[in-house]
Amino acid sequence: MSSYGSSPAASSGSRTNGLAIAGLVCGIVGVFFAGVILGPLAIVFGAVGLRQAPVKGGGMAKAGVVLGIIDLIIFVVLISLAASHGGFSWYVGS
Repeated sequence: MSSYGSSPAASSGSRTNGLAIAGLVCGIVGVFFAGVILGPLAIVFGAVGLRQAPVKGGGMAKAGVVLGIIDLIIFVVLISLAASHGGFSWYVGS
């Protein structure tokens, strides 16, 4: 018999690592927005999630590390393309 206010799914033994989820989310969002900030965060969260994951688990943590590395690669490629085409120009005003 379950106690009041708890569901059977919430009391199961299988729990997902929060740091692995954070790494995965940072990696996915970093591909589209602020990869230079979210990429390293995804790598750190994913690496810590891998250490905390059981032997069989850790898929989300590995994906977070890989996506964090991809975020940084995309950032370096975009910066090098901008630098090879005359750098950055900011147009403000009329």
